Amino acid sequence: MAASTLIDSFGRVADDLRISVTDRCNFRCVYCMPYEGLKWLKREEILRFEEIQRLARIFVEHYGVRTIRITGGEPLVRANIEELVGMVASLRPDLDITMTTNGVLLGSKAQRLAEAGLKRINISLDTLHIDRFQEIARVDAFAKTMAGIEAAEAAGLRPIKLNMVVMKGVNDDEVVDFARLARDKGYEVRFIEFMPLDGDGIWRPELVVPSLRIQESIEDQFPLVAAPEARPGPAVKFKFADGAPGGIGFISSVSQAFCDTCNRIRLTAEGGLRTCLFSLRETPLRDLMRSGVSDDHIGRVIESAIWAKEEGGALQIGTEGYVKPEKSMSQIGG
Repeated sequence: MAASTLIDSFGRVADDLRISVTDRCNFRCVYCMPYEGLKWLKREEILRFEEIQRLARIFVEHYGVRTIRITGGEPLVRANIEELVGMVASLRPDLDITMTTNGVLLGSKAQRLAEAGLKRINISLDTLHIDRFQEIARVDAFAKTMAGIEAAEAAGLRPIKLNMVVMKGVNDDEVVDFARLARDKGYEVRFIEFMPLDGDGIWRPELVVPSLRIQESIEDQFPLVAAPEARPGPAVKFKFADGAPGGIGFISSVSQAFCDTCNRIRLTAEGGLRTCLFSLRETPLRDLMRSGVSDDHIGRVIESAIWAKEEGGALQIGTEGYVKPEKSMSQIGG
């Protein structure tokens, strides 16, 4: 293949690939999935491990992708997921392989995932209250999630990042508690603005808590200092000014979209290449692969899709001009 990097028409380099391995989940989080009625993909519609590895190899070996994140749905409900992690890890020793999970199945999986080559992990945790956890996730699994976090820590997965989707009047009163948890345990907490990708359609602008407001609440008790990184990323990162362990990050997809530095691309469970979480189009790769085309052919399709990546600013998330994608978050991949 001719290209060594995936560059879009705005000069952004795509080197962070998110691979959804399933659309299924054992939670029904209010900001993500409908409580019932979601039609699952059939088994034959989902990419096989060998197909995922092939696409990952093209992205890594031909286009210099450096980070691969395994997502879902809930990736740990995919049988033998540690085998896939090992297959992806075999592509390059220094490949940064991460996973986003709700943590419920980590108790039995964390060690095997680490041994397979998983480097670090993000665990979704939106509240520290048992009753509120059930209201948000719509399952009774708080104890299992907390045990999963401990299992990940014991397995040596570092850093452990906790993803908290902040919703006004639901859990925004806990942001300082999460900052305190980060300090006490050395975790990195990511505060994520509530995005209009939920399955039940409950999103409203007034439910969004802007990251700047969250930051102000935290800094009233724990002053922060910026901790920028060389590579672009969705989170604006901070450390605690007093040198306490842990860190804080803000993902401001609604109030301060980071489109101009976006380096992410997504592969859905059924093999659709998405250049933006909010994109209204997808480039199908599964049937292309199954038709027997060469890696070069697939590469040309990928290059064309990335070149046509949306600028992003026109999304106008949450405004009158915003058009919601047909798929919910769980169907796209986090």
